Amino acid sequence: MSVPHFNVAQAKHTVKLDRGIPAAMGAAVLFGVSTPLAKPLLGDVPPLLLAGLLYAGSGIGLSVLLGIRVATGGRGAITWPRGADVGWLAGAIAAGGAVGPYLLMVGLQATDAASASLILNLEGVFTALLAWFAFKENFDRRIALGMAFIVAGGVALSAAPALRAEGWAGPLAIAGACLAWAIDNNLTRKVSLHDAMFIACVKGLVAGFASIALALAYGARMPAVTATLQAGLLGFVSYGLSLALFVVALRRLGTARTGAYFSLAPFVGAALAVVLGAPLTATLVVAGLLMAAGVWLHLTERHEHLHHHLPVEHAHLHTHDAHHQHRHDAAWDGSDPHTHRHAHEPLDHAHPHYPDAHHRHPH
Repeated sequence: MSVPHFNVAQAKHTVKLDRGIPAAMGAAVLFGVSTPLAKPLLGDVPPLLLAGLLYAGSGIGLSVLLGIRVATGGRGAITWPRGADVGWLAGAIAAGGAVGPYLLMVGLQATDAASASLILNLEGVFTALLAWFAFKENFDRRIALGMAFIVAGGVALSAAPALRAEGWAGPLAIAGACLAWAIDNNLTRKVSLHDAMFIACVKGLVAGFASIALALAYGARMPAVTATLQAGLLGFVSYGLSLALFVVALRRLGTARTGAYFSLAPFVGAALAVVLGAPLTATLVVAGLLMAAGVWLHLTERHEHLHHHLPVEHAHLHTHDAHHQHRHDAAWDGSDPHTHRHAHEPLDHAHPHYPDAHHRHPH
């Protein structure tokens, strides 16, 4: 069966903003607003238990949406991780859903909250370093400088108090949690071609119930039903939908760039707190300017060169763009986007691109 013709040269001039960028920023906004909105719940719920309820709410809410999708046949079939992808997803869930929360809990016992928020900026740094040097994701000085500005904004936002801790064990444990979440981000990128909602749902369920079990083991008690439902609903919006958008951004932008945009989340939360009545401080203004400079460097990136696509066979939701000029062995009704297993032939061409799932080539 023939496929629609796609003009790469025309797309080169018409594509302005990759959909991964608003997805990454949307993920940061949804996650960022969770902090001021969850603050009223912290009086009755310990931090780790609240995080577990938020993640569990995200997983349960996305399970409902997936059920509705399957029942109505919307947006193609769900692509399930298979083979090696199952291992990548399991590793991501173990690192981010179990190891990360456990190390954070250990670290918080010997570190005050203000110092912990400063150390947590390491997640973005570790995510980028792993993506660039362990997983060989492309970057240049412009992207590295933009990431540095965004991280500097996060440090400025949380560095007002001096670092206080009872020895180095607490800070090292929190840094270990950041490394675990950075590993989670990079391993999730390996399976990001699969259904974003399914991946976010599984991660939410595992991380949520693991964190709840860990909090209960440390002596926490389940809150009242009303507080539990409020946390679950907030988790569905600010964690579940945010994580699904994060996976979409990983697919289209790569790990480091997605992590950079997502690092805006603390600033979004602080800005919302100002809207809700908190004072506007010079620290917030400086952080905003630094982050704005970093985002501008990333938004104005243009990476284009002649590159080679190796042959590969996989299944994911796609349209017949420049990288999907294949035929269909089975009947196809012409609808886009659609899902089926397909093969990519070797291809050499040049166009602006990010280190997305189809552009993991050497430079």
